[in-house]
Amino acid sequence: MPLNPDLESFLELVQLGDSQPMHLQTPAAARASYDAATPMLDAPGAEAVATQDLSLPCPGGRQIGARLYSPPATEALPCLLFFHGGGFCIGGLDSHDALCRDLAERTPCKVLAVDYRLAPEHKFPAAFDDAFDAWNWLRRHAASHGIDGRRLAAGGDSAGGTLATALCIALKQAGEQQPALQVLIYPCTSSQQNSLSHQRHGSGYLLEAATLQWMFTNYLNHEDERNDWRFAPLAASDVSGLAPAHIVLAEYDPLLDEGVAYATKLRDAGVPATLKIYPGMVHDFARLGNIVDDAAILRDDLARVLSGVFAGAAFLVGETADD
Repeated sequence: MPLNPDLESFLELVQLGDSQPMHLQTPAAARASYDAATPMLDAPGAEAVATQDLSLPCPGGRQIGARLYSPPATEALPCLLFFHGGGFCIGGLDSHDALCRDLAERTPCKVLAVDYRLAPEHKFPAAFDDAFDAWNWLRRHAASHGIDGRRLAAGGDSAGGTLATALCIALKQAGEQQPALQVLIYPCTSSQQNSLSHQRHGSGYLLEAATLQWMFTNYLNHEDERNDWRFAPLAASDVSGLAPAHIVLAEYDPLLDEGVAYATKLRDAGVPATLKIYPGMVHDFARLGNIVDDAAILRDDLARVLSGVFAGAAFLVGETADD
């Protein structure tokens, strides 16, 4: 399909603007501009959802920031452990607040959003370590926060999707229980950004190729780490036995091909995986509620998938493009 006309107009405004490209900014400036743009790009999210900011104690005395989203309920609810996107360098609790609020209300479930450490101040594998420690904290403390510890999922967008599926790989290698579902919203999965979709959509479609490399250079200590599955899940030698996956992709996203490749890798390993490509969309459209209706459609779709899994429904493997 053609690029969504509302997105096309928005991208034209972005191109005409005088903002400095992200890859030419300092990480601090990039974070500030990303956060400042959030209220313009996205609606506030469900107001009825209560929030509680937490500090999760971790091994070695480290603390991880987090925010627990709780829709009105009288019983223990399932929970989605959520990791925000931003290329391991930008983003945080506030940038993805509306998305987490809406998923909590519409599923309904609790959402624990993780404020993992960012690069370049905290290099690889700091973000992954925080993701793993946050999962362990959730498993231990679910009951005391009104969470049904038998019904937990992990998910995230972009780099957050990478963290979610890397968490599942780590749990498998440790012989520990998998989440009920992994929700991967246009995840980064490849060690190299050389696919056809990167060539087609690496400029002019919101996520720029230069920005992506700026992010990865800030995060990684050296190039050899690109082949570590904690950064590039496609590099994992064995993904069998992972949690069922629901993978969401955007048609005009540089990450499209590697998302499709990861869905194929999971299926080839016997992991139930659904793949949905949203036509006419670009990377990060889940946060563009004020720009495109598809952001709300996506949130409804994700809520239906999560609700079904949490209710114990069979996870149906399928591939859809535009339904």
